Parts: sequence; structure tokens; C-alpha cells
Amino acid sequence: MATTVFNVEDIQLRDGSNVKLKPLSIKELREFMKVIAKTETATTEEETMAILVEACGIPLFSQLADLENNLDKLEDVLDMPTISHILEVCGGIKLDDPNLLAAAVLAGQNSI
Repeated sequence: MATTVFNVEDIQLRDGSNVKLKPLSIKELREFMKVIAKTETATTEEETMAILVEACGIPLFSQLADLENNLDKLEDVLDMPTISHILEVCGGIKLDDPNLLAAAVLAGQNSI
């Protein structure tokens, strides 16, 4: 009998649609990390938010084809807690990680 090494979570988006969250495949993870890497050059919160929404699209587009290539529509079905959860479950990124927050503070101090 095979053992599953990850959990699948069902969540509901703001429009009422249901999606299943699970860790990304290696191929999807490569694409996801390319998108997340764009945050290094983002200079505003708006740019960063757009990048996070785009990253969330990677695990969602296969389930909600009508959202593919339509980031405005994707923004309508997401909120920050949902974005945070999708990034954590699918991509392994914790936005509320204390180490990540400390690094962001230090980066801000070093740019002055």
C-alpha cells in the first residue's frame, strides 16, 4: 500500500469556488520560484502584491481555468489570509515566518 507524504486541503475562495491545495510538483515549483524571485526587485507594496497573486495562480489555474491569464479576476477571489495559506501549503513559503520578517527589517535598515 502506498503512503502519501503530503496532505490535500480543500479551501473556498471569496467567490465560493472550492479548490484543493497540495504541494506543487517540481515543474510547478520551478515556475513558482521564478515568480517569487521577482519580489527581490519589487519597490512597492503594490508590485509585491501583484507578484504574490501571480504566484498563487500557479496552483489554482489547473483547477479554475477561467482564471488563467486573468490576474484581475484572480485578485477578486483572493484575500491576504488565503494568499498566505496558498503560498505556505503549495510553495512552502510562510509570510508570517519570524525569520523572514526579521530579514525584511534588516534589509530595510541596510537600504538607508
